[in-house]
Amino acid sequence: MSNTSNYVSTTNACKLCTPLGASMAFRGVEGSIPFLHGSQGCATYMRRYIISHFRESIDIASSALGEKNAIYGGGPNLKKGILNVMIKYEPKVVGIATTCLTETIGDNVPMFISEFKNEFGELPLPEIVHVSTPSYSGTHTDGWHGAIHSIAEQLCLDKAPEKHSVNILPNMVSCEDIRHLKDICADFEIKPTILPDISETLDGITLEDYAKIPSGGTPLSEIKTMSGAKATVEFGRCLPKKTGGISLRDRFKTPNYRIGLPMGLRENDVFFETLSAISGKTMPDRYVMQRGRLVDAFVDGHKYIFGKRAVVYGEEDLVVGLSSFLAEIGIDVILAGTGSHGKKLETHIEAVTKDVARCMPEVHEGVDFFDISARAEELKPDILIGHSKGYQYAKAWNIPMIRVGFPIHDRFGGQRIKHIGYEGTLALLDRIINAFIEKKQNDSPVGYGYL
Repeated sequence: MSNTSNYVSTTNACKLCTPLGASMAFRGVEGSIPFLHGSQGCATYMRRYIISHFRESIDIASSALGEKNAIYGGGPNLKKGILNVMIKYEPKVVGIATTCLTETIGDNVPMFISEFKNEFGELPLPEIVHVSTPSYSGTHTDGWHGAIHSIAEQLCLDKAPEKHSVNILPNMVSCEDIRHLKDICADFEIKPTILPDISETLDGITLEDYAKIPSGGTPLSEIKTMSGAKATVEFGRCLPKKTGGISLRDRFKTPNYRIGLPMGLRENDVFFETLSAISGKTMPDRYVMQRGRLVDAFVDGHKYIFGKRAVVYGEEDLVVGLSSFLAEIGIDVILAGTGSHGKKLETHIEAVTKDVARCMPEVHEGVDFFDISARAEELKPDILIGHSKGYQYAKAWNIPMIRVGFPIHDRFGGQRIKHIGYEGTLALLDRIINAFIEKKQNDSPVGYGYL
């Protein structure tokens, strides 16, 4: 008899599909259409998730495979789908992400694309980028990073003349975060190539006529000349071995700075010091003042939050950034969870909280909410910090919840939450402190109106 423990199926995953992340990344490229090589249902599911967070319509093309294609292969559907997209959208870029079905049956997508270019080479073809994103091998963050690596690898092919620009690969941050990054770079007199740039493509304006492809995104011309940048800055301590920044470094000797998400005081200090080193400029007074206000707020708010216990979850680098920030303000992270596997989350959390945190959290990778919720309830947290999928647990435990990251379905404006920079950190601090104050007011039989 086998001693293998019973398999328990996923109940409420702490992650999303890999091609969903790739689709969001492709959306941040100028004139790009995300294209899923798989069944129609995959595209429908992902559109629903993206739309409910960003409140923007998004078209995701599909090769719409059926039962027949699962046996004979999806090559003909892929080629026909690309042609249809060319006719309907006239894109500059088609970003193809594979799905579980096409990876399982073994479709050779690079070969299909090569055949397509040979068969239809007389047409004005768009750039075609492909990435392997079966959901059984990763999460939406893996899809995001895989797409960025593929874009850099497949579109930036030659060494460009040196230019006064800096590549920034910002990880899965919000549209507002991207706009904030642009402001910071402008104040440092740096011309950034931000890949991807979702600041307009996933948070646009109201138009009289529907735009099939929204304006904005990282210009294709800038992507092709990323090799000439002064440097690349990548956000994330849990990044995979193959990233866009590493590709540019290895092929074109473009210096690559890998830093954590700039959340909290110390991680932001590293970010601003990096920009100063690249640009040769000291930190502008505007950010010196922002940093000073943040430190002042740390002092003013200390009495409301010191010693509180938090459970944090979500994308792995967001969890690391939150853990660093919460340690600085005296909140004990008692449990940190992510749906990703093999990201050395515990090691990275220990590195960013060393000599600051009063205790190390329990760290769980590849988790299901069903599993961590039982353990979290035993630990009796005072606050839950993560995306909307944790709401039912915060409600059951009668504790406040701070929504960050992706997806945020049950609140408005998730795409405009600022997480990074001294300003983003201060905004998050205000939200956390006010959540505790509101909880105390609501629990009081008489309430109070003065702090």
